[in-house]
Amino acid sequence: MNEPGPSFPRRCGEFLFGVWGWTVLGLCVLFGLLVALLMPGHERRGRILAGTSKAVFVLSGASVSVSGLENLPDGHSVVVSNHASYLDGLLLKGYLPARFSFVIKGEMRDIPIAHFLLRRAGSRFVERFEAAGSSRDARKIVQAAKGGESLAFFAEGTFRDFPGIGRFLPGAFVAAVRGGMPIVPVAISGTREMHPGEPKLPRPVPLRIQILPAIMPDDPAFEDHRLLAEVTRQRILAVVDEPDLCAE
Repeated sequence: MNEPGPSFPRRCGEFLFGVWGWTVLGLCVLFGLLVALLMPGHERRGRILAGTSKAVFVLSGASVSVSGLENLPDGHSVVVSNHASYLDGLLLKGYLPARFSFVIKGEMRDIPIAHFLLRRAGSRFVERFEAAGSSRDARKIVQAAKGGESLAFFAEGTFRDFPGIGRFLPGAFVAAVRGGMPIVPVAISGTREMHPGEPKLPRPVPLRIQILPAIMPDDPAFEDHRLLAEVTRQRILAVVDEPDLCAE
């Protein structure tokens, strides 16, 4: 026998949550555009846009839990997270300290409004498919790390419409090794279920951010950026209820 679907009151509640969520997101995007356009000062603009990102979840009534903030080093570091939804960047922008600059896939340059907001928020872009552009962008990221800039990466490069954590791309780890900066693994749970990337309303699913203990530059994993990538990936896999796509 087929299992019964959600009750009518539950369906109504999920529909209202989704409509209100999109409404809040739209209003926050409009406010963010005004801030990005008019607010002077990179640090001040970044703080306000980080607060705006957090407001999307607070005002929409989403349940967000954050653990392990004490694991973030006092100085600069490189955050590396799994990637499951378009919501991930918004979530980390809102709940990580504002000093982190996000490294975004270069295709976002082709979406004018998103590119403008991300650029004015301090994000950096990495070309994934064009060799010359990829090398140029990678050099800039390494220079930023050497200069002590705190960076945040979704090391899988993109997300899929099915559960699982795939191979981590090397950029974050090369930057951390060359910059002598700790790697902080961050595990995100719930965003795939809330909004998996399809043109649907978001669902009221609890979200969780787990900031795991940092891997310090004196760790043996720093001797090889590929080993460092796999150690980081395994630490995230240990706390996220998703399969290891590299083991299949």
